[in-house]
Formats: sequence, C-alpha cells, structure tokens
Amino acid sequence: MPAIVSEVLKGSIAEELEIQPKDEIVSIDNTEMADMIDYNFLCKTEFLTLEIKKSDGNTEVIEIEKDYDEDLGIVFESAVFDKVKPCLNHCIFCFVDQQPKGLRETLYVKDDDYRLSYLQGTYITLTNLTDNDKERIKRMHLGPFYVSVHTTNPDLRIKMLKNPNAGKALENLQWFRKNKIPFHAQIVLCPGYNDGKELERTLSDLAELKTTVLSVAIVPVGVTRFRSEGLRRVDKKCAEETIDIASKYKRVCCSDEFFLLAQKDIPPAKYYGSFSQLEDGVGALRLLLDDFKSRKLPKRIAFPLKMAFATGYAAKYAIDRIATELNKIENLSVTVNPVKSEYWGDDITVAGLITTDDLIRTIKDIDSDIIIIPSVMLRPYSEDFLDGKTLDYVKHTTKKQFFVVKNIYSMEEIVSYLNNLEL
Repeated sequence: MPAIVSEVLKGSIAEELEIQPKDEIVSIDNTEMADMIDYNFLCKTEFLTLEIKKSDGNTEVIEIEKDYDEDLGIVFESAVFDKVKPCLNHCIFCFVDQQPKGLRETLYVKDDDYRLSYLQGTYITLTNLTDNDKERIKRMHLGPFYVSVHTTNPDLRIKMLKNPNAGKALENLQWFRKNKIPFHAQIVLCPGYNDGKELERTLSDLAELKTTVLSVAIVPVGVTRFRSEGLRRVDKKCAEETIDIASKYKRVCCSDEFFLLAQKDIPPAKYYGSFSQLEDGVGALRLLLDDFKSRKLPKRIAFPLKMAFATGYAAKYAIDRIATELNKIENLSVTVNPVKSEYWGDDITVAGLITTDDLIRTIKDIDSDIIIIPSVMLRPYSEDFLDGKTLDYVKHTTKKQFFVVKNIYSMEEIVSYLNNLEL
C-alpha cells in the first residue's frame, strides 16, 4: 500500500502546496517510506524535498521550508505503506476466526504488526517479531506497545495461540525491559486455561519487568454461539477470584465486566490510574459516571421529551444511574433499553457488536422521541453497522429519530443538548 493521501488538513502546508486526496507521496529527501514511522521521522526537519505522484500520473518535486516540528497536514489512507504484517496465530479465543460470513470485510482482517501497535494502539502477540524489527525498535526507541500476553507459561501460550513461536513471549518482553521499551499488557482470561494459578504466574513474571510494564488489563473471553473451541465463559466465582488475584499487583486492572459479573460496584477512578486501556473496557464505566457527575443539569426543559438509551448490557450499570438523575428533570422521561444479542448469543454484551436486527427488535415498539446510541455501534467515520446495514436502514425500518453519541466516555453531548432545551 503506497503512501496515498486521503485528506489534507485546512490551513496546512499541504493545502498551500495544493496536495490533493489520491496523490501519492513517493519519497521525502529521496528516501522511500515503509510507514508513518518513517514519515514522521523524515518530517522532523526545517528543510525537506517532497516527491509527489499526482492522481493524474504526473510527478512533482517540491522543496519545503518549515519549522522543525511543523506538521505537513497530510492524512494517509493507511498508517503502513508496505504490506501489513499478518497474524499467524490461531488463538482459541480469537474473535475474528469465529465470525460468521456476511459481515463487513474489514472485520475478517487479522494483523499482528508492531508498527500499528505503536501508531494506533492495536494489540500484538510478538510471535512474528523479527531480528530486523527488534533492531529498528531499538534504534528508533519506539514505544509504548500494546502486547497480548495472555500467559507467560511457554507451553500454555503455544497451546492457546496455536503457534510454536508463542512460547517466546517472556523472552521478548525481557528484551523490551533490557532496551527500555515500555509496553501495556493484555490478558484475555479463559477459565480452565490461564486463570487461577496460571494467572498468578503471569502477573508475577510481569511484575519482574517492573516499570517497563505500564499497565496490565485483564479482560474476560468472549464466548459467542459461533465458538467451536468449547471455551467456558467467566462466571461470578471466576470473576471474584480474578479480581482478588489482580489486587495483589501494581498497575493491574480488571475490565469493568469482571466487576459486573462479580456483582461488585465499579471501582473509583484511582483504581484505573491513567485509564490507559479504555478500548479494552477497563474503566470506561467509571469515566462515564464521573463525567456525568461533573455536569450541571437543567431543572426543567421547555417541552415534554421522551429519550431512550439503546446500548449493550455491559453499559446498563452506568446508564441506569445516569437515567435516574435525568428523570429528575421536569418534562423529561428517560428509559434504558439494553439490546439482547440474539445474533452472537446472550454472553456478548458490548455495544460495539450490536447488529441492526437486534437493535430494531429492541427499539421498534418503544414510545420515545429520540433513541440514543453510542458511536461504537458504527464503523468509524461512517454510519455502517458491523452487519453491513446502515443507520438509515434502521431509521427507515423503525421510523424513529436517533442521537449518536460520539464520545462514549462522556455525557457532554447529551447534557449540552438538554441545557439548550432548558426553559
């Protein structure tokens, strides 16, 4: 994938130079680029020469003078300009491998590229990390990375990832420490595999790496009706045990779902530190609750309004508490409508996996003026659900109005909307 321009930021150097979407950045200072890491490095200068292949096939060479740290204002179609390093594992818990046909094509892509981990925060297993990769990481002192550790027991990790290279995880992480390369660790907890004493072993090994480990997130395995591995879901007893084990170690947090399964309150903000693994559901509910608590609500709005939250069962804990406070506003009626996942199965409770049919089934008979959904239901920068159908399809089918909350960790958008309606 060459360095194709997807967007040019307004007021930027690129706009002034009339660089356009679909143009290709061939080289900077006669140096070709493999990825955004190279691009960012080469742009750290006051003078550079840009070779551009225009969308019409013509080539231009432009000399640029700028501030050392000034960005050119180019957004690329991909963060990687050569071939993305694919995932070579067949993890027993892999969500991609268990998906049925007919979903968005991008959902079937499995990458395991250290560059995307550094640039975009995706998780990598290190099973395809080469000596050349290590040399580059060390030379450019890249990091932090996000590493799917799961277990430090070599034999167990090979069994869980179904890859003979998986047993080198701890060796690679020790190399990270030796070269002062920081990383965040993820553990997908699979009862009967890496829980209990095996979890103790993994956390103990990670503790030996000290502050090289910035955080450890423990998340429960997702078990759908399409799963063929026979994995067990995390139950209340396992959740309680995992929370107890994790509490013995620094910088280790369980995802919100563990506390919901254990029927415990979501911990205070200090438990989550810097909230560094929010995308894994670690602290998302606490962040949302605390944000809402900081907002000033109107006492009354100008006209009767019925609002309905439609989200996954995992968010019900927080949304129920928020709805209770919103219902104190005169003229406002709020309901919470968690979406049951008949597509994936009852054990899947996150909003990001909700399909259009499940959503429609939940809201079609609701008496509400506005249906509120989180943006994670939709593909980024689009209105497409994971089953390929669109929000317009849902609107047409249900004849309802929707409010898509862009920032799922904040209630600012909803509260601001209500304050504008204040009488």
